Amino acid sequence: MPFAITAAEELGLPIAVFFTVAAVRFMGYKQYPTLVEKGLAPLKDESYFTNGFLDKVLDWIPGVKAIRLRDLPTSVQTTNPDDIRFNFILEAAVEVHKASAVVVHTFDALEPDVLDALSSMLPHVYAVGPLQLLLNQVPEDPLDSMGYSLWKEETECLEWLNGKATNSVVYVNFGSLAVVTPQQLIEFGWGLANSKLPFFWVIRPNLVVGESAIFPPEFVAETTERGLITGWCPQEQVLNHPSVGGFLTHSGWNSTIESLSAGVPMLCCPFFADQPTNCLYTCNEWGIGMEISKDAKRDDVEKIVKEMIVGEKGKKMKNKAMEWKKLAEKATDPHGSSWTNFDNLVNRVLLRKG
Repeated sequence: MPFAITAAEELGLPIAVFFTVAAVRFMGYKQYPTLVEKGLAPLKDESYFTNGFLDKVLDWIPGVKAIRLRDLPTSVQTTNPDDIRFNFILEAAVEVHKASAVVVHTFDALEPDVLDALSSMLPHVYAVGPLQLLLNQVPEDPLDSMGYSLWKEETECLEWLNGKATNSVVYVNFGSLAVVTPQQLIEFGWGLANSKLPFFWVIRPNLVVGESAIFPPEFVAETTERGLITGWCPQEQVLNHPSVGGFLTHSGWNSTIESLSAGVPMLCCPFFADQPTNCLYTCNEWGIGMEISKDAKRDDVEKIVKEMIVGEKGKKMKNKAMEWKKLAEKATDPHGSSWTNFDNLVNRVLLRKG
């Protein structure tokens, strides 16, 4: 928040700006001033959404391999020069240079090139993730019983998962903000049903635009024995359950890094914000995901779900995900990079001990 940096400056306090996102998303934000200078943003008019302009490849972003304009955070896709979100990020990208330190929710081994590039641009950049694994290092966390979910978690699903075979269940959750149309819900639902695989689907009360999530009786009859639908769940526990073999996700960063930390491959269905960027890296850089459109038809859903759980590509993704899980655990052990970075952040920057 730019105003927080200004306040800290006036009070003579050190300030660490915490971006709860991937380093590549933060790097994307840092490019907003350059995008404006190059005339790439804001978009000139509505035709730029469909004329191929968003497929323009950007090969000049430090630490990032060639990336399309459409793969950057979607706040750049506006035609309004006065867009509040776009201008807020534009201001933050400039003001962040005044911060004593920048903290990013990732770990060194996951995004080394981007982190190196950021460190050459800013004085102190610290990767301190995955946070949930760092929290696991706290022997008696007094806040553990409170949890950190803003939704009521239904834990009955864990008992249901106990009855399923290892790596057999498709876990589906589109996060706390994304919404789908009734038709999109039905297509994904029948794709899961036709796969004949067990699935656990979190459907929030407000997931479907303008109405409740209602499936036809034949869908219920088809999936009663192997499908479970609930309103919310303890996601970290679900992803770490041995029966979960894959995660159909909106590619929000918390979901992405939690799945990676659990060694679970992903089907990435991005909607907005940083989700396209996270999807790109999950699939192309880290090798643990496959992309699917939110407008996919049931046959496509069925095919890609099967590939993830029982296909050869799914097996390779699972092996790669387990490698990333080990690296995430290594980063957050008491001698790991994230633990060390956090210690340096506190002592060298916030407490100014050297």
